This record gives sequence, C-alpha cells and structure tokens, in this order.
Amino acid sequence: MESTARESASTLSSAAQSNGAQSNGVHPDQAQALINWDLAASTAARLAPAGPVLDEKAIGEAVDSLRRLADASVPHVHEITGLEAARDLRDSSVLVVDRASWAKANTQSFAVMLKPAMQKMLDSRRGSLSPSAASVSGAITGSQLGAVLAFLSSKVLGQYDPFAALAENSTAPAGGRLLLVAPNIVSVERELNVTPEDFRLWVCLHEQTHRVQFAAAPWLRHHMLEQIDNLSGHLLGNVDSLMERASAAARSLKDRSATGDAPRRGAILDLLQDPEEKAAISHLTAVMSLLEGHANVVMDAVDASIVPSVKTIRQRFNDRGKDRGVVEKFIRSLLGLDAKMRQYSDGARFVRAVVDVAGMDGFNKVWESADHLPTEPEIHDAKLWLERMGL
Repeated sequence: MESTARESASTLSSAAQSNGAQSNGVHPDQAQALINWDLAASTAARLAPAGPVLDEKAIGEAVDSLRRLADASVPHVHEITGLEAARDLRDSSVLVVDRASWAKANTQSFAVMLKPAMQKMLDSRRGSLSPSAASVSGAITGSQLGAVLAFLSSKVLGQYDPFAALAENSTAPAGGRLLLVAPNIVSVERELNVTPEDFRLWVCLHEQTHRVQFAAAPWLRHHMLEQIDNLSGHLLGNVDSLMERASAAARSLKDRSATGDAPRRGAILDLLQDPEEKAAISHLTAVMSLLEGHANVVMDAVDASIVPSVKTIRQRFNDRGKDRGVVEKFIRSLLGLDAKMRQYSDGARFVRAVVDVAGMDGFNKVWESADHLPTEPEIHDAKLWLERMGL
C-alpha cells in the first residue's frame, strides 16, 4: 500500500527543493538550514511502519474510491453547514497519498510555518553560529522531526494543509491541498471491520469540512500563520531559555515515568510556556478546537441515508482508543495527541451549543473575521461567545 497514489510522490517532491545543509556550508537560506527538511522527510519515509498489504489492483481501487468519495462528500458538507464556499470548491486540491508522501508534505508546511521564527533565532545568534554548526544542528533536528513524523504517519487518516501553496517552488493551488492517507484509512476500516465505502465517505466528510472552513474564511490561513509565528517566536527567541526549559521537561518526564504517571496535556507544552506563550497557545487551542469540533459536528450530522452503517462506525471508531498499548498512549500524550482528541469533543460541544441557540446561520458568523473566533474560555462556555456576538 506504500505505493498509493503514485502521482502524489512526484507532485509533493516537486513542491519543495532542498532546504537542508549543503556539504560545502550552509544553504543560502540559512534560516531554513537550521532544520534539514529533506533529512526529516527521508527519515520519516525510512522509519514509517509498513502499511496493509494490497495488490496493485486493490491499491488502484482504493485510490479511485477515495477520490470519488472525497468529491461526493462536498455537497453533504454544503447542505449541513450552509456555507456557500462548499457549493463549488475549486480553490484547493485533493491528493490520495501514502505515509511517506504525507510526511514529505508536512515537512514542507513546517518549513513555511517556522521560517520567520527560524530567521529570528538566526538573527539573535548572528556571529555565534558557524555554517558547520548550523549543518550539524539541522541534521540532528531533521532526524528527530523525521522520527516523530514516522510515528504520526501511521495514525493520520487525512489532513487539510492550508499552507501548501506558500512552500518554496510549490505547485499547489492557492487554497492548499487535502491529503487522504490511503494506507491508514484501509488499515482502520479493516481493524474496525466496517464497510469500506461507508467508512471512507465518513472520513471524507470530516476532512472536506476543513477544506470548506478555509475557503469560507480566506483570512484564516494568514491569521494562523501569524499566531504560529508569534508562538514559535516566543519559544525560539531565547535559545538558552528554551534549552533550560527543555531540560526541565525531560527531567519531569523521567520522574513521571518512574512513578508510573502518564503525561498530562502535553507534558512538554505545560513546561515550555511563559505568560505570553500561554496566551498564544490558548488562542491556537481555541482555534483548533473550533475547526476540529465543527468538522466532527458535520461528520456526526449524517444519518443512515448518507452513510448506511454510520452508527456502527461511530461506536467502533470511538472504542478503538481503549485498546492502545501503554507505550503508544505515553507517546500520544507526550506529543499532545490526547489534547487534540479533547479538542474534538470540546469544540463539538461549543458548536452544538451555539447552533442550538442561534442556528447554523448564527454559528457561521465565526467565519466572518478573526475577531469572531472564540477564545478558549468561550469554547468551554458558549454563552460567552453568543453574548459577545449579540446572538
């Protein structure tokens, strides 16, 4: 299954050239050389677990099925959300990819998101970071990032990437691209023993909702980049302080492991924050909770007339997390994936509470401007947002 969507690999690889360190010194774009993105992608491809075994015919059928169901899901998203952006969605593309291509795509997006912060970090250490030191640092960081992406590459079913068009030499449409990770979708539908056609449509409904969100709020892409730049600038602005806090995080994780305690919401995130970082993380948490919760509400709004076995899928999908091993649970918690799952439920409660009072039209005010985005307290108490919006 790792050869899924054969055209995707060439599409993704053409969207990013070498950003890593060169053998004769630092890449001309020195800020990007602080992380060897090519090494991160190749490491992820090498370490990613093998996908389900399928012959070429089955691979082709799975790819064709996902493309068809991705298209079929958009009218349902339009009907449920009432967002006109879903009526004729052409600003972005849909790619069916394997795990390695998903990892490659994420290195490209990370490069876009982190470039301003990397430049600030480089400026702060101007004269103290030699080309050889940058090369070594970039290789180490690239390898570490690749290992994380390898783990995640077998967990993600789909992902909307709003930043793809901003990557160097990108050929992606202005609106970005939706990635459907075929081996993972096939693996989970087999694990749950559910009808493939139904499960794939169910997944596509969630992922296409993200695509519609950014089409309905074209300002959202740059707003998120600004917020990520703000947060990463705080985290990376003082390298010495960052290293001290990272050491504290490592000691804490060691202590928790020794006592058998699992990390809380992002053991690392909790330790790598000053007041300004907490405010930045709070805003991003609220935005991500909104996006994920809204997509879940759309996915759960379908009934058996659209996805015949939807009740079975929901039940089995929600129960599958109970079977994870101790090591995987620890890694998921460490990387903040458990916090992401809470974003799904917290955001969904917010969306449902708003829709119950103001209807979907009232809720859709959230896409009009950044000022209408809910705060983290409002995510947990929708009445606060409704009052602020005069609804």
